[in-house]
Amino acid sequence: MRSLKYLVLAGLLGAVVSVQAAPVTYKLDPNHTMVLFSWNHFGFSNPTADLGLGEGTVVFDEQHPADSSVEVSLPLAGLDTHVPALDEHLKKPDFFNADKYPVVTFKSTAVQALGGNRFKVTGNLTVHGVTRPVVLDATLNKVGPHPMTKVPSIGFDATASLKRSDFGVGAYVPNVSDEISIRITTEGSVPKTGTAR
Repeated sequence: MRSLKYLVLAGLLGAVVSVQAAPVTYKLDPNHTMVLFSWNHFGFSNPTADLGLGEGTVVFDEQHPADSSVEVSLPLAGLDTHVPALDEHLKKPDFFNADKYPVVTFKSTAVQALGGNRFKVTGNLTVHGVTRPVVLDATLNKVGPHPMTKVPSIGFDATASLKRSDFGVGAYVPNVSDEISIRITTEGSVPKTGTAR
């Protein structure tokens, strides 16, 4: 009888652990997301622009990180360099050609845990109608209940570098650098039940 109780208890504990270990889907928050990219301008300066976020989803499996994924859309309508004339120029055909290709997207193809809350996220980045593989070096900042909303939340930073000419956006290279540095910070939460989205 005693062994039966232990078996039942072990079964219940196992069920709880399996529930906790399930992948969790988070909706990224545009108000707490910055997708920054910077370049070198004739050797004199290193301007930065923010693509912001349209929509984004992270599926994070804490026990099996390889089963995690991320997918985001970045509308060029939100491009912000803090210089309105430059915003408009970057949307022209010699750069992003935003009228024809209005959205930048990223969809992960693999997630590798590196230890110490660090991850290698490989995925397909589509810019200017061209899709290329890109690797993000990501750091998980925090995962757990948000102190304000009380819902499960996640936050991470990531960096990457790429050549814009690989995406057909090579105007003014090499005076304006081909290499682009990317820095991302974001957080998201599990949507509350009943939230219309």
